[in-house]
Amino acid sequence: MRSSPSAHPDLAALLDTVRAAASTGSAPRKSFRIHGSGSHDFYGEALEGELLETRGLSCIVQYEPSELVITVGAGTLLCDLEKTLAAQGQCLAFEPPVFAADRTHSQATVGGMVASGLSGPARASVGAVRDFVLGLKFINGRGEHLTFGGQVMKNVAGYDVSRLLAGSWGTLGLITEVSLKVLPVAPAEAHLMCRLPQAQALALLHRWGGQPLPLNASCWVQDNSMPGQPEMLFVRLRGAHAAVEAAKVRMSQDLAALNSELLVQASESATQDWIACADQRLPFFTQAAASPDAALWRLSVPQTAPVLNLPASTSAPFIEWHGAQRWVWAPLSEAEALRKAAAAVGGQATLFRRPQQASAALPVSVPVFTPLDAVHQRIQHALKQEFDPAGLFGPRRLNAHF
Repeated sequence: MRSSPSAHPDLAALLDTVRAAASTGSAPRKSFRIHGSGSHDFYGEALEGELLETRGLSCIVQYEPSELVITVGAGTLLCDLEKTLAAQGQCLAFEPPVFAADRTHSQATVGGMVASGLSGPARASVGAVRDFVLGLKFINGRGEHLTFGGQVMKNVAGYDVSRLLAGSWGTLGLITEVSLKVLPVAPAEAHLMCRLPQAQALALLHRWGGQPLPLNASCWVQDNSMPGQPEMLFVRLRGAHAAVEAAKVRMSQDLAALNSELLVQASESATQDWIACADQRLPFFTQAAASPDAALWRLSVPQTAPVLNLPASTSAPFIEWHGAQRWVWAPLSEAEALRKAAAAVGGQATLFRRPQQASAALPVSVPVFTPLDAVHQRIQHALKQEFDPAGLFGPRRLNAHF
């Protein structure tokens, strides 16, 4: 399937709008907020600027199933892209979240997926969004429509700007088109669970991570919805049939040594649970969110980090990515303690969702992101100056000061 977004009137209009703003000789200049569906508007320091709608850039430019690559316009619905890939037995292996109750009809766009850089349960095993971006086109703050990368890995040389845009949250430019590496759907899959306390679960995941097992995703949670609030470890295996079956035997033996039993979940229900995990629709995310003063914190730590020394007022963590991503509910007053706990093991704590009772503008004393050191602050500022010197895109989305 082929189309041509470069000739699309919406692209021409977007270019004209940005160029007009960039050519303004003096302040105040316009600023812009790139908008596809608004599915990620809850994230970041502030939402400012005139809306630049990208939904018009919706098309499949080129799809070569045999080459495992697809190029699409940034306004293409993510659900449409996933349906197109599924028809060919392929998928986006990093499982991008859409934060919607009905994923198959979500309005989330491909541009938002790349700009947010967020990945789902399989991220620790297959890689992040940026690892699958082969190339892209985007409009920078000078009104230039630039192309970086290509459709094969060998085209990526020098500064990998296309992957730099992944996770930039629309602060460096407006993505108009992206080429993505896709993968075949795994031939076999198994969903397993067992009861284990957090320390044992982390130790076991670390051990399994050093073995040739088809460990695709994992999560540990204290299940408050069940009697006794059991501590549960859930694991998903993906790969060749023989590898999956052999892994089940090996993992059962390891758990038996810990006096725990490996249970097999029903495939259909477990599949829906993992989708709900990616989109934060599991009870951990929905029940705790009912507390008006609780904020959802994302702790990014080394995969081998031990149990964290968290404040007593925080919830038991929800642990993903074999230990590398840990979610907790805690009030804003615990920001410093959470960041110290994450920093103690070489990680960071990010305010992912604000409390219900908090205003849209957070107190300056509680920044969304862990403050950068002088070196990283200088790099971030230099990148902003290079790509968007006039500060047209996403002012104060990632940094309250620019």
